[in-house]
Amino acid sequence: MVFAPSSVSDGSAAQASAQASALQKIAAEAAARQKLGVVRPALPHRRQLPLRVGTRASPLALVQTRAFLTMLTRFCPVLRDMGAFQEHQINTTGDQVQNRRLAEIGGKGLFAKEIHDALSDGRIDFAVHSLKDLETTLPSGLVLACTLRREDARDVLILRPGEGRPEVDPAAPFDALPRGALVGCASVRRQAQMLHERPDLRFGLLRGNVQTRLDKLAAGQCDATLLALAGLRRLGMGDRADIILDPEIMVPAAGQGIVGVTVRESDIELRELLAAIEDYEARAVSTAERALLAELDGSCRTPIGGYARLIDDAQGGEPVLRLTGLVAREDGSFLLRRVVTGAPTDAERMGRELGHSLRADSPADIFAP
Repeated sequence: MVFAPSSVSDGSAAQASAQASALQKIAAEAAARQKLGVVRPALPHRRQLPLRVGTRASPLALVQTRAFLTMLTRFCPVLRDMGAFQEHQINTTGDQVQNRRLAEIGGKGLFAKEIHDALSDGRIDFAVHSLKDLETTLPSGLVLACTLRREDARDVLILRPGEGRPEVDPAAPFDALPRGALVGCASVRRQAQMLHERPDLRFGLLRGNVQTRLDKLAAGQCDATLLALAGLRRLGMGDRADIILDPEIMVPAAGQGIVGVTVRESDIELRELLAAIEDYEARAVSTAERALLAELDGSCRTPIGGYARLIDDAQGGEPVLRLTGLVAREDGSFLLRRVVTGAPTDAERMGRELGHSLRADSPADIFAP
């Protein structure tokens, strides 16, 4: 599939102009080398155009990938004119196995394993991921080259159709559910935070893509479910969110709402190209969140939340990075939430230190393999 540009908006006019200029320069040089048959010997994995992009085959993954490629060609029309991209849909183990929790089949890295393999083997040139599904330590030879502007990272509660929309107290949103309600959920992070507030709630496994989960909810398999607002909005389904949860009440997953692009470490040209469209805020917040996650080193059985954002400095200085971290027990009987602030340039250190603090003050059994 070849992608052409459409009318999209990304960033301020000044940022867009700078990005476009950088992209035009890099792509024009690449085009000139291709025309002259010049190949850099230092790039053993360099491929001729079109570049092959790997992605999961889910509807959300495809929407994210195509939006990214449209943005890239909008900033750099020479790539459009060269027919630069081909889409390669890859079915991952995480997508194939829907009747078991991820922790039971190998963890969330199973949403990326087959994609990593294709990238390492040279069958694709780069890959587009939901960052929350990407491990903190990538396979040798692969790097996270680019993070894109974050969509709304909040979680939402969706009620079974026909139940009506109850009155919601923003400070106690889970009280909108009746006593003993059955919540369809595959996330121990979401489950632990809800049970901490409402231990009477029941939970049943509900996996699959967004539409599959909504269909199961409508069929009465559960009374409510939780999804990421980012995914709903990207699919044009933001109106399905009944209750949007404050990120300080329901701490999101690290990387939620951010799209990340991986490449081979040796593909210098492609890394330069992608660096030109890097979103500064997305890189800062994702660096903090992923450093927090790496320090905690939890499995998919460990409820962990991480959410960073840039806030205005009270003294009128540069924006401040605010990072919220959470560790809990799956049954909600223990929950520890802490917040740190600092400079965006200290994102990685902040994440590591907050992770260390949370681990030190949490029961050891929470991190048991």
